[in-house]
Amino acid sequence: MATDWLLIETFGGHRREPTVIAVGSSPRNMVPIRSILGRGPFFADVLALIARVIESGNSEEVATITGKRRVIGHPVKTYGDRVHGVYAWVGRLNDEPPRRNPAGAWHINITRHISSRSDDLLRLYGTEAGNWRNEHDLAELFAYGRLQTNSDESKALAMLVNATAGAEHQATWTVKRDDGVRRAAHFACRCVEVPTVEGGTELIVRGITHDIGLSESVPTAPPSAPVLLAQQVVAAEATPGRWRAIVDLRTMRLLRWLDDPLPGIAWKLDTPHRPGIHRQDLRTAVGMSNALAACGRARGSLRLRAENGEWIRVHATAALMLLDQHTTAALVTLTMPNGDKVD
Repeated sequence: MATDWLLIETFGGHRREPTVIAVGSSPRNMVPIRSILGRGPFFADVLALIARVIESGNSEEVATITGKRRVIGHPVKTYGDRVHGVYAWVGRLNDEPPRRNPAGAWHINITRHISSRSDDLLRLYGTEAGNWRNEHDLAELFAYGRLQTNSDESKALAMLVNATAGAEHQATWTVKRDDGVRRAAHFACRCVEVPTVEGGTELIVRGITHDIGLSESVPTAPPSAPVLLAQQVVAAEATPGRWRAIVDLRTMRLLRWLDDPLPGIAWKLDTPHRPGIHRQDLRTAVGMSNALAACGRARGSLRLRAENGEWIRVHATAALMLLDQHTTAALVTLTMPNGDKVD
């Protein structure tokens, strides 16, 4: 009898053996493959198939040792062609496997603040091929209302701020596709250290997002009303002329906009000018960070890089916010009283 597809992560890192993150459309908590297949004769066949798919980067099919079943594997590859996971199915020789739920691989380079999406993930998002962009600034993960997060969003942000090799996270969020359809998407990820050609290391979060059905039919999917990040955000509702953002205190980098992005600011990866704070204002930014640590609030005037290469002066009001009991960030409100650009 044919089984459901197993979706198996191959992120690597501190786990040496791949684990199951879904059986059919039912998520699993990175459980050992043996706990799904039991002590039956197919465990070794599936492990061997996974190794072949990882090595070849292609779909593979083999007969089991008993010769009475076949094992099929399809890679889940990220942008850059690395295998992040494998769909695996075991069935009788004449059985046809069931339909696979869409899944797409992604990774976030914490060190370089860049997120990458595979073509499969963009298909899952319903993005037209002509609009595909595989690499983004990390802050674009949460932009434009595509992801409706659950109450664990602060935990996910804390993982990005306080990234350590071996850290893992799983959740079911809602994806609002480009065609307006809302899908429940389960994702699993792990942070790993990756050596660079220069001899250093980079922290990479490797992940897979798995479409598990219409959001209305999945009880764990977030409702259409947005789930607020933390209670301290509730009182600071969006106001015209004010733009709110969450900023990593250690790197001064943008983690996400809570509202629409501030117009004209260079914050995306594909802007022609590198985002940043004017070097003459870096001391002000550091002073604000120190004030946040001391008393939980800070104010200052900064110049931010504009999309056209000039500088935009903004007034920043920052409040300390907890992402988890060990990780803090800055909730920053920006205003432009005069709207003037400054050289």
